[in-house]
Amino acid sequence: MRLVLVAFALGCALLQVQPALPGMGALGVAGAVALGCAGIAARAPGGWRAALPALACAALTGAIWAAGFAQVRLADALPDTWEGRDIELAGVIASLPQHFERGVRFEFTPDTVLTRGATVPSRIMLAWYGGFGADELLPVPAVHPGERWQFTVRLKKPHGNANPHGFDYEAWLLERGIRATGYVRPQRNDSAQRVLVPFVWSVGTVIDRIREAIRERLQNALADQPYAGVIIALAVGDQRAIDSDDWALFTRTGVGHLMSISGLHVTMIASLAAFVTFALWRRSVRLMLWLPAPRAAALGGLAAALAYCALAGFAVPAQRTLYMLGVAAWALWHGWFGSGTRVLAIALALVCLIDPWAPLSPGFWLSFGAVAMLLLAGTTSAARMHWFKGALLAQVAVTLGLVPLTLALFQQISLAGPLANAVAIPLVSFVVTPLALLASALPIDLPALGAHLVLEWLMRYLEWLGGFEWAVWQRAAPPLWTVLLAAAGTVWCLIPWWLHWRALGAIWILPLIVHPPPRPEPGDAWIATLDVGQGLAVVVRTAHHTLLFDTGPQYTPEADSGNRVIVPYLRGEGVTRLDGMVVSHDDLDHSGGALSMLRAMPVAWLASPLAPAHVIAATASAARRCERGKAWIWDDVHFELLHPPAADYERLDTLKDNSRSCVLAITAHGRRALLTADIERDVEARLLTAADLSLKSELLVVPHHGSKTSSTAEFIAAVAPSIAVVPVGYRNRFRHPAPEVIERYRQSGAQVLRTDQSGAVTARIGASGIAMESWRGVRQRYWQGR
Repeated sequence: MRLVLVAFALGCALLQVQPALPGMGALGVAGAVALGCAGIAARAPGGWRAALPALACAALTGAIWAAGFAQVRLADALPDTWEGRDIELAGVIASLPQHFERGVRFEFTPDTVLTRGATVPSRIMLAWYGGFGADELLPVPAVHPGERWQFTVRLKKPHGNANPHGFDYEAWLLERGIRATGYVRPQRNDSAQRVLVPFVWSVGTVIDRIREAIRERLQNALADQPYAGVIIALAVGDQRAIDSDDWALFTRTGVGHLMSISGLHVTMIASLAAFVTFALWRRSVRLMLWLPAPRAAALGGLAAALAYCALAGFAVPAQRTLYMLGVAAWALWHGWFGSGTRVLAIALALVCLIDPWAPLSPGFWLSFGAVAMLLLAGTTSAARMHWFKGALLAQVAVTLGLVPLTLALFQQISLAGPLANAVAIPLVSFVVTPLALLASALPIDLPALGAHLVLEWLMRYLEWLGGFEWAVWQRAAPPLWTVLLAAAGTVWCLIPWWLHWRALGAIWILPLIVHPPPRPEPGDAWIATLDVGQGLAVVVRTAHHTLLFDTGPQYTPEADSGNRVIVPYLRGEGVTRLDGMVVSHDDLDHSGGALSMLRAMPVAWLASPLAPAHVIAATASAARRCERGKAWIWDDVHFELLHPPAADYERLDTLKDNSRSCVLAITAHGRRALLTADIERDVEARLLTAADLSLKSELLVVPHHGSKTSSTAEFIAAVAPSIAVVPVGYRNRFRHPAPEVIERYRQSGAQVLRTDQSGAVTARIGASGIAMESWRGVRQRYWQGR
């Protein structure tokens, strides 16, 4: 039965990696096969003859179940014809509003569409941006959960950047049932955006109002404290208030799982409530006769877990833990709690039954993997040994057991994690979190200030640990076969009765650790144009060197393409340092991630047209001018800067930013790639008239995102690209690329690839030619809708 439940979960997980959903015919065939397997299993005498068809039936049932859920959710879609059009609607604020520098973001459930003929999904995410006054940013009106508003909005289908080793925003939206995103349209008539009903009663809106009140209460109590965001995250699950630098430290020291409402905290609160309930209940003979104390404790713990999950806004990780605790309480109620693997298998199947998209989350694998490692190593019986030894065994089991998963999901392991968690887990779980919850319930500031004081001490310890170079060990994303082999090796190492053969398990882990990441051969060049939205970031790799050309846009003061896209990509590819970085000019869609990159990893030198006093140039360890004629060779690959000429630096103040753009030519095996940044017609004309320049290139990163002001017919004819890559954001406000520009490239015979449609585009230039690869083509998923 345990294996059958696991097979059901695996069926759900396998459906989530399919490029397309099965049609009704395929689902019918799968259902018939599942019924046939069930019949064979029922008539089989036992053993493997019954087990194999039973497992096949369970896996097919899981896939069919997940496919049914997916069909229903994908049907709740925004029609193509209503993307980017004004729609007037009314509905309810359905989440805790998240404030950012220019406005507020919230989930919205429309109940009335006022625009004739329009159709909108049942749940959408909206941003409301403040307008600009004479000399300041005008704030948006206050919005609160449960309010019913009338808005004029513009929507688009779910879309996120698609890059190797990157976050799948579209999958995240799908799991939460958000089927469109957009923004509130500013209107001259204020009545177009107005509150219709101050509060619409429902369980969800009441909970969100309570969460909002607690957040405001803690913000007032900790107004000027640096770690107020962590306290708020622990109390109500709002992680957006945590500073990005703090998140980087938590990740480096391996304690990120503690700094929000996680499964560990839900379990801790449930355990504490169960202990208190048990201790008090057993003091009353009447209560004991009515209901045994263990059952009362199970109910008390489950009720506390439910309440804490509500404070977290029923976030997906908290929900998973609640389901697991529910199964554990049910098992305790029926008296067979000793079978931990049975409880885990039922919880696994229940989570996938309720949320078939759960396997898309790293937390799903880590949480169930951690419990499985504890059960496997026998550390759940640690109560029979000294508490210190039990805690040490548990830490070793989880740390070792999750190494394959952690490397596969995050490409790094915090070596400082065991030391950090040894202090952080008891402090955060048993001191900071209870004080934060106490501060949420009491009208005094002392508990919140006490929690912050303890957190300050902890942060000093984490900063000290994180300062060591050995604190984090990074590896390239490992191949799947090495992950599976290492997982089998860790299981072998943790099984107690195979103590004398554990060295064999350690051997199975070695390929995961020593397997070299793929790199270009000498003379080859790999050029990846990343999908950063409306901006540009190109990673060029040779056999032993890596260059970053432009760093993409800044999204918010806390997030940019450097820390959200480029660093995860480089980490997944096994790149730990940049041998050079070019910032073509100072427009934010090209330089927005530069400071993040300079902080995240060593950069040997920076080339740009920026003034020495510019913050980016001043931060770099070695800054040089981006100047025509400068060239270098890495691993038999030739790099040459074609623009701007030295004379332009005498008149930079009179040149537009785009006219200052660096232009880089890369030649490998006699084939050339041209990176043109944001040059326009004037620079194209200057390049065409330069007597000593040949622009002919097989690969062209299209100038200025394909705008009307660039890519003249003469320039395209001179370059004569066979492949034209357009770095562009989905439905961007500039309406790039211009249709006539794309038509020019197609008429010239070039293959046109757009990052908003293809995701990251990688060109591998080798002796045999240029091999192209788009990330959405390599990693197709049914929810992408491309």
